[in-house]
Amino acid sequence: MAVDETKPRDAIEETEETSARGPIELAKVDVRPYHHAAAGVGAIVHSTAMALPQLGVIRSVAMSLKINQVEGFDCPSCAWSEAGADRRETFEFCENGVKAVAAEATRRRVTPDFFRKHSVEELRARNDHWLEDQGRLTHPMHLAPGADHYAPISWEDAFALIGRELKALGSPDDAVFYTSGRTSNEAAFLYQLFVRRFGTNNLPDCSNMCHESTSFGLQEQLGVAKGMVTLDDFELADAIFMIGHNPGTNHPRMLTTLANAAKRGCRIVAVNPLRERGLERFAHPQHPMDMLHGGTPIAEMYLSVRVGGDIALLKGIMKEVVEAERRNPGQVLDLPFIRDHASGFDEFLADLHATPWDAILASCGVDRESIRKAAEIYITSDRVIACWGMGVTQHRHGVANVQSIANLLLLRGNIGRPGAGACPIRGHSNVQGDRTMGIFERPAAGFLDRLGQNFGFEPPREHGYSVTQAIRAMHEGKVGVFFAMGGNFPVASPDTAYTAEALSRCRLTAYVATKLNRGHLTTGRESLILPCLGRTELDEQAAGRQFVTVEDSMSVVHASHGGLTPGSPMLRSEPWIVAKLAQSVLGKSDPVDWDALVADYDRIRDLIEKTIPGFHDFNARVRRPGGFTLINPAAERRFVTTTGKARFMTQPIPADERTPGRLLLATIRSHDQFNTTIYGFDDRYRGVYNARRVVFLNALDVARLGLVDRQVVDLIGEYQGQTRLAPRFAVVVHDIPEGCAAAYYPETNPLIAVDDVDPHSLTPSSKSVVIRVVPTTHPAEA
Repeated sequence: MAVDETKPRDAIEETEETSARGPIELAKVDVRPYHHAAAGVGAIVHSTAMALPQLGVIRSVAMSLKINQVEGFDCPSCAWSEAGADRRETFEFCENGVKAVAAEATRRRVTPDFFRKHSVEELRARNDHWLEDQGRLTHPMHLAPGADHYAPISWEDAFALIGRELKALGSPDDAVFYTSGRTSNEAAFLYQLFVRRFGTNNLPDCSNMCHESTSFGLQEQLGVAKGMVTLDDFELADAIFMIGHNPGTNHPRMLTTLANAAKRGCRIVAVNPLRERGLERFAHPQHPMDMLHGGTPIAEMYLSVRVGGDIALLKGIMKEVVEAERRNPGQVLDLPFIRDHASGFDEFLADLHATPWDAILASCGVDRESIRKAAEIYITSDRVIACWGMGVTQHRHGVANVQSIANLLLLRGNIGRPGAGACPIRGHSNVQGDRTMGIFERPAAGFLDRLGQNFGFEPPREHGYSVTQAIRAMHEGKVGVFFAMGGNFPVASPDTAYTAEALSRCRLTAYVATKLNRGHLTTGRESLILPCLGRTELDEQAAGRQFVTVEDSMSVVHASHGGLTPGSPMLRSEPWIVAKLAQSVLGKSDPVDWDALVADYDRIRDLIEKTIPGFHDFNARVRRPGGFTLINPAAERRFVTTTGKARFMTQPIPADERTPGRLLLATIRSHDQFNTTIYGFDDRYRGVYNARRVVFLNALDVARLGLVDRQVVDLIGEYQGQTRLAPRFAVVVHDIPEGCAAAYYPETNPLIAVDDVDPHSLTPSSKSVVIRVVPTTHPAEA
């Protein structure tokens, strides 16, 4: 199953036939600096403006009282944890959560008549915001070979088609089964069970593109692939280091936790190339006095590290910590913890001593005095939490970044005790739960053993394709069927044109979805759209009303109860879709009683309990208010690693790949999007309105390159002699380190080579793309 990651290939030209990028639309950019706190009145105004047109007044109020509540539904956006059942706000949601819920619970519909009116070619010419804004899908749809319009198809015929195509493959390994992070635990468990009974581990998921570096790095170093803190730990921490993420946009409910910590004196250090408003000040939208007084300051120190400079910065902080120990022996490092619970310290220390300050300062772009002050905060804080996002993981050295953060925590024993630990911030509501349920192309042998014992078969042992490996395999003609459980695969993936061409070489592409997206227009020879229930909707099965479960970033597993009447009587739940898919391929005689499992989801949870450690009494415990927290061995200082201890990992400072005239680009979200879902064209915290095709540059770089503010430029990505083009971006001078650039994805995904990945996690290097910025040579599209 392995794909040769070193195999060279030529860059392909993007054409309208192979492109998944959509139209290039560059409106006049309006830049108005934002000086207010994050959230506050603005969040209320923008939430209301999003909700009312989509839902109406009564539906908006009803939804707001159910989001993230014990008897309500889990917000389908980020994975930040909720407060305990006895401490939740009446309105336990954020502005971007409202956008996600309004988009799902909208009254707008995409019916078969819509597809009769609009050809696939016409829809490809629409932008992603327009596609999203059309409403909920209502019927299964089929794009026949050679057809230019989707047409209705019955559920029975859709599954018959999928079954025929899968059974006609030369090998189960000729199919790929993708998963989006919003898929529930119950659906994910059934999905991986079906796929492995079918005979393959080709289960790539969205985690491959974001926090896979976290999972790989922490598993190797600490013996767990997850974070090890809870919300209660934030109430005890003396310092919180926020590295490479933007909570004001990507997980705004975290700002309440940070503000509460800051108010009681917790010292917060922000590490990020761009100055993000949510890391500076927050005004709670439900607290009038907080808004009246301008909100709460968050970070007391902001380190504007260069893109890709995290390892160097962390090494600098650690050198200062070790130097403080030299001056005060036994007073700074947690030597008993290092002796009893860690390995590799001597080699780590030798590498740290051998790393010169000149190399550190040149790589990170932060001055020595600021590094010393950050180290002082770390040293004088008894309990420290380190949080990070994709600004850490999406690099060729993403795993090394993660392990460098863990090294810092290990120095003072900030693992496995209250108020301290590693806290990766997952970006999608159940992406962590899906992995727990077995959605992984490289499953552990113990998991496969239990799965085989419980279901009476021998699961496949050979590793499957990750996302980038799957794209390569499709492009090489090795994949006949691509099945996606949610998501917007070609738009979320790197190397947009190459990915679109890869999908076009499949015989069948099938997408389970709630809303129309560009993935449904980037198809194989034949394609299906299978509309499913959303989190907000009632799920009625043979045994009555059902609920599903999710796992958040802090390993809390809890229930999610939909309450709205489904948007169409033709919608089906994800578990139901998986069950029918399994029956269409494995046959009615399969030993697994798929119909019984879907009739009552308690039966699915009983099987999860038998298969996955930590889920004892699953059905009983998940019905308790707030659910339960999975056991984390590292949080108890039990490190299931090759040495039986936490491991200090030696990491070199990455070489600077930029040559003269090149910049290092980080792809980022705007405030009006969630992952690839585009809700609007503003990014108010960064002061940008009415446009998405903008590139943030340092003023000195703009002058050095002979450009001017608002000039229209082309971005040219460079990787191993290949070039990739993203045309027509407007320059916006911004507070970003020299030599760095930032621009929104998915517009910049065409610049990222599918081969440009971390060699361990295979995560695309979306946050460190070498680019040239040149005056545009491409006229505006008509």
